[in-house]
Amino acid sequence: RSLATPATSAASNRLRSNTNRHAKTGTKNRRQKASALGSPALAGFQSSKLPKSREPGRPSLAPVAFSTEIFRLLNAQFCGTSITLEVRSDRLIRRSLNPEQRKTQTMLLSTMMLDRFNKIITIFFFCLTVPAISNSQLSAQSTQQTKAAEKETKEKPAAEEPAATTKSKKGKDKEDGESEAKPSVTKHTVMIAGEEIAYTATAGKMLMKDDAGKAKANVFYVAYTVEGAVAKNRPVTFCFNGGPGSSSVWLHLGMLGPQRIKFRDDAQRLRPPHQMITNPYSLLDTTDLVFIDPVSTGYSRPAKGEKKQQFHGYDEDIASVGQFIHDYTTRLGRWGSPKFLLGESYGGLRAAGLSGRLQSRYRMYLNGIVLVSATVDFRTLRTGGGNDLPYSLFLPSYAATAWYHKALPESLQEMPLAEVVEKAKQFAEHTYMPALNAGDRLSPEKRKSLISEMSQLTGLSEDYIDRANLRVGMGRFGKELLRSRKQVIGRFDSRYTGIDADHVGETMGHDPSGAVFFGPFTSAMNDYLRNHLEVEEDRVYEVLTGKVRPWDYSEFENQFVTASSTLRDAVRDNPHLKIFAACGYYDLATPSYAMEYSRSHLGLPPELKDNFQLAFYEGGHMMYVHEPSLKKLRTDLLKFYQLAQGTDEDE
Repeated sequence: RSLATPATSAASNRLRSNTNRHAKTGTKNRRQKASALGSPALAGFQSSKLPKSREPGRPSLAPVAFSTEIFRLLNAQFCGTSITLEVRSDRLIRRSLNPEQRKTQTMLLSTMMLDRFNKIITIFFFCLTVPAISNSQLSAQSTQQTKAAEKETKEKPAAEEPAATTKSKKGKDKEDGESEAKPSVTKHTVMIAGEEIAYTATAGKMLMKDDAGKAKANVFYVAYTVEGAVAKNRPVTFCFNGGPGSSSVWLHLGMLGPQRIKFRDDAQRLRPPHQMITNPYSLLDTTDLVFIDPVSTGYSRPAKGEKKQQFHGYDEDIASVGQFIHDYTTRLGRWGSPKFLLGESYGGLRAAGLSGRLQSRYRMYLNGIVLVSATVDFRTLRTGGGNDLPYSLFLPSYAATAWYHKALPESLQEMPLAEVVEKAKQFAEHTYMPALNAGDRLSPEKRKSLISEMSQLTGLSEDYIDRANLRVGMGRFGKELLRSRKQVIGRFDSRYTGIDADHVGETMGHDPSGAVFFGPFTSAMNDYLRNHLEVEEDRVYEVLTGKVRPWDYSEFENQFVTASSTLRDAVRDNPHLKIFAACGYYDLATPSYAMEYSRSHLGLPPELKDNFQLAFYEGGHMMYVHEPSLKKLRTDLLKFYQLAQGTDEDE
């Protein structure tokens, strides 16, 4: 500028004016076009659009992005419209200037371009350096924090870390269907058959979701797995009780678990509190065990916002328990393991239904099913609607009960229990059942003879049987057998006796055996879960609840509930499937002869009839509270598990 003459200065001013005007117009056009194209480089550089470092200590992407934008900006400035317009404007002006003025103008234009270049280079290196410095400082700070945390962890006393337990206190109440709390994992040992077994106990809730990923329920379970065993070589047994509305506590602490409640073998009540002892009759040395509490029992609950009715019904229950078995098998990698179901009472109906559900829905084929004091057909238990079948099926259990309480004639009382029961079966099948089927066609002579023999086998008076029209239900029998002693007998276990409010009623007012079992099992389970398995849960553990009512049997409208055909089809499609039914002589809830009837009417072909085995025990519905029966039961089940796994050479 100091070299410019007034004329060149005027020309320079005109050049600057034209250049700035054209540059502004060009920049505006470039920004509009760039905005339409979505290019931040052409629309104008904006640092807020740069990606930031996501983690402390991780190299930032900002310098790279920053450099890219600057190069785009340089390209736009040196090759874009602005400089082009300036050069074009210079050419137009130079035509009206003399050579000296043109030389001066050329120097001025070069100076302007050099000045602009220096500014852009300065901005470029500044922007490239600052994010790197900032990121370096952040990385150094993160490194210092990490080292400090590692130092603090090393200095922390080891005693503060639980050696054998993994729990999530924060997650224990998260039942909103969005998260799954970590289970409590503890390690123990138990002596079984003279061998010390090291095992892991896992107690927690599995979050059940539908196919869309929506949370449906939190199902509580306790799983026992043997340490060091190869999972695919170990059978896994899924265990559940019945109800419906029952948790799995009875099988868990009475029969299968590594610890059990000690009951007296003479059928006398326990003095509170309960006593837990090691269970040498557990099947843990043979199979891993998974105890399932269906939704609304134990600690299992529907997910937040889910209605409980979607789990409370025959089909609904089978679907939810079946999904749990599938999900557990998948998550724990047990598809290669031999798989068994073990159900008690209504759990037998559930197991029969699951045999079909698992095969049809998940293509999961089972090795074996164990039915403990179970039912698979309500027609064998419930009278009414002209169904006289249960009267004859309960009669052998009446005979066993009368024998235990010494209410039979001396000739029968001197016989072994098994012989008395067999005699009662023959009477029920060949005399009693045909008489009931005859109805009013039964002749007076045959009726009188039948009443006399029935009185001998049941301990009931002939007059009572006659006035009951030959049909004595369980409630009536429980009230009448020991009425002269002012006692009633138990339904779950008829060895137990109790006292009603009066002794003139038609049926028993309560179940003495239920009163014996409910207290010890409830207190033992609550103590065992919190103090032994270290489960932290403030909700009520629902041992046996009516909150599942009403239970939906709508698919069996106008017919008795049954899963017999499902069980038959499962064996037909999987001829390697074996079934074992354990029956108690003193069971007046699901009598032993009813299961015999169900087996003989299952409709299996001759070559598959041996797939279904039966065994009998001198106990009640929970025959395992009677230690001699529990010992025999373990022996029988060990043979069954070996048979059910088998080999191709055995076939």
